[in-house]
Amino acid sequence: MGRKDPNKPKGRMSSYAFFVQFCREEHKERNPGQSVNFTQFSKKCSERWKTMDDGEKKRFLECADCDKMRYEREMARYVPPKGTKKRGRRKRKDPNAPKRNLSAFFLFSNDERSKVKAVHPDWGIGKIAQVLAEQWRNVSASQRAKYDKAAVQDKERYVKAMAEYKAKPVKKKSSSSSSSSSSSSSSSSSSSSSDEE
Repeated sequence: MGRKDPNKPKGRMSSYAFFVQFCREEHKERNPGQSVNFTQFSKKCSERWKTMDDGEKKRFLECADCDKMRYEREMARYVPPKGTKKRGRRKRKDPNAPKRNLSAFFLFSNDERSKVKAVHPDWGIGKIAQVLAEQWRNVSASQRAKYDKAAVQDKERYVKAMAEYKAKPVKKKSSSSSSSSSSSSSSSSSSSSSDEE
């Protein structure tokens, strides 16, 4: 990641953050020069915050609201330097996009998972995955070759299906969403790879 822009507005503070700041200043006034054990201080602040009623929290809530307005005002005027990427939401996967190809290990796992689950029905996903990985490491060369061949065939299926999918014209819903729909179709293969694994 790149360095943080020093001109970017400081993030907004929550009402609890204002309360902790108040407690810190209060502690400094009562105990000048004394160091603070952060863990104990945080616990005391948290306990105190939980016991406060809405009337006591009101001033911190107002501070947070004012800080939120300040932040939004500054962000509206803020222009990020060139070359920085905007952090955005992950693009939605197109439901019409072809399903990603599976690796040899995933094809093996699909075949063996039900057998492991039948023997150990109380095991969770993680434990089953560990056992499948161990079985995959110890699988015979002939059996591995079978799955490697199936994985190559599945990859060919995916490449062909993806080429057909990209060749289809993109339907436009409206002028504002057309750019996002065309970009989501081109990125569906990258976003769906993490979904399958």
